[in-house]
Amino acid sequence: MKPLSHRAYRFAFSLAASVLLFTGIAVGGPPLICHTFDIGSAKSLPWVSHGWNLTGSENYNPSKLASDTLAILASDSTVLVHMETLRRATLYARNNPAAAKELLTMLSAGTKSAQSGAPPALSYFDVGYLVETYKQWLGTDTRNPAHGIDGYALIKQAIQLRGDDPQMEFAAALVTLGGPATEHQAHVQRALAGAKTDSLLARNLSSHFIGEKDPTIAELLTKPAVRQTKP
Repeated sequence: MKPLSHRAYRFAFSLAASVLLFTGIAVGGPPLICHTFDIGSAKSLPWVSHGWNLTGSENYNPSKLASDTLAILASDSTVLVHMETLRRATLYARNNPAAAKELLTMLSAGTKSAQSGAPPALSYFDVGYLVETYKQWLGTDTRNPAHGIDGYALIKQAIQLRGDDPQMEFAAALVTLGGPATEHQAHVQRALAGAKTDSLLARNLSSHFIGEKDPTIAELLTKPAVRQTKP
């Protein structure tokens, strides 16, 4: 990543300094779903909407969801690209239970096959993050293929394997908006600190949740939301 400009550096620093100053912020939808992550010009799943949701005019074939998603994840190690790709995949999977199950199954198989090789940090991250997006968008009952899986635990395992990765900390901060508070605050602090030298992360922190009248992602993170409902 390129170093931040002096202005962007001051922005990131001021965010870190003001962590305790925000009051509770109400959120109008699940944060892993209702916010489009900035990935620059990186490749992800097909997208025709200018907003966070599908438009209904997509002609993407969900039968290819698992293979297409895995190919994109394998081609780019940038965590934010993985976050946005898995967000889009979850939106496509909502009305296709078979595709939803196949994607989670194939990602989970990747963690098992990689255990004897190099630390499979991104494999664990992808499974954990997909689990948490599924929980926010596909429901929490047994029809959700992620039912009963602790996605946050897998994300923490990925962070331990990966080492210093502010983008993973950012993801963990979003996942823990509803708690645990102590761990959430630690993830936020590490993400904000890393944004000083990660321009893509800094752009995402300064972006608004959905529209210009909504809080920025940094504001959302620095004080756990008081409400999370589907739009």
